[in-house]
Amino acid sequence: MKHIFLTSTALAFAFANPVAAQDLCGGVGAGGQWIGGSQGASDITTADAYREQMALVLGGNAYVSLFTLSDSTDVRIEAAGRGAGDPLIEIFDDAGGIVASDDDSGGNGAARAELALDAGSYCMIMKSYDDAPMTAFVRVGRVEQEALTPGAPLTDGGSDTPSGSCAVARPFGELGNTMTATVDETPFWSFTLAEPTAISITAENETADPAITLFDSDETTLAENDDSDGLNSRIDQSAALPAGDYCIGVNALNDTALPIDLTISTFDPQAAIAALYARGEAAPPLDGSIEITALGDLPSRMRQDAQVGGDAKWYSFDIDRAGLLLIEAIAAGDSGDPWLILYDDLGREISRNDDQDEGLDSLITARIPSGSYIVGVRQVSSDAQSLIRLVFERYVPAP
Repeated sequence: MKHIFLTSTALAFAFANPVAAQDLCGGVGAGGQWIGGSQGASDITTADAYREQMALVLGGNAYVSLFTLSDSTDVRIEAAGRGAGDPLIEIFDDAGGIVASDDDSGGNGAARAELALDAGSYCMIMKSYDDAPMTAFVRVGRVEQEALTPGAPLTDGGSDTPSGSCAVARPFGELGNTMTATVDETPFWSFTLAEPTAISITAENETADPAITLFDSDETTLAENDDSDGLNSRIDQSAALPAGDYCIGVNALNDTALPIDLTISTFDPQAAIAALYARGEAAPPLDGSIEITALGDLPSRMRQDAQVGGDAKWYSFDIDRAGLLLIEAIAAGDSGDPWLILYDDLGREISRNDDQDEGLDSLITARIPSGSYIVGVRQVSSDAQSLIRLVFERYVPAP
């Protein structure tokens, strides 16, 4: 795998010049870096070569890379970790809708998405799969430009993509249906769009651990996903796909003999945003539209117990003095596996964590200024439900 190392000047620019606009990609682009160093140099449609950055991810945080397209363009978006790094990527359009996500399609743990995008601004969010510190390269280019990753082979039984061909695909039927089958029975499904349509695809059965890939009529990969909602998978194509024939490849990373519920439906922007809030991948608004428990001014120590399932429960609180904040999520019993995420009141992610130390409990530690904050807690498994104890502790500098 070939890497292009940035100069120290370029790296300093990439880390020191976050984008000031808070509304880019519906707010998820806040603090992001233009992958070309500036907005003009990040237009992939006209770029003479791919654009690349080195990214450092610490403490469960995310790295945000920004790019633009001046016209409809077939792009390749990649992230490759150094050493044992295992990146995840999500791509959002200018309105904040998710257009693609991926874990291992680049091969060797790297992430990769190839898709056709309309003109506009886009945000690529890169995270570490296990929240471990990671250094990675991110690259955005047109599909004819040099790739960063080798790509996962279609015939590799351990890959996210099933072996075989769309030629054996089983007709899915009308949009809005849910079809159930094992991967052994039906590894590919076909469907037809009579007119340009934005769609959502979900594959559900956490015990099977499904992974899905969307192909066009030429079997070109348009999008793929594994583990969007717990171990379930989801693809949201918020930009309308052209009328024509399509194919979905389904694989089960755990057991191909288990049934998987596959749903293809018309993309619902409001439902997609609600799903982001439910997964904790975006901070909910403080306008009362999403239930948020207000804790008020946070004392030096507070405990909050709640029954928590696969959808995030949200809490808001205020800090009157800058200092160190610790938030711990402790599962009562053996069935809980909590996951935590912390945002400021503008929806900028501060930290996230899953599986602190050797256990399944979670811990966030962050130095924060005075202000208002939102914390979300959910179970890693969408099917789990158990009592979770949240513990908040504050430490302020001595006067």
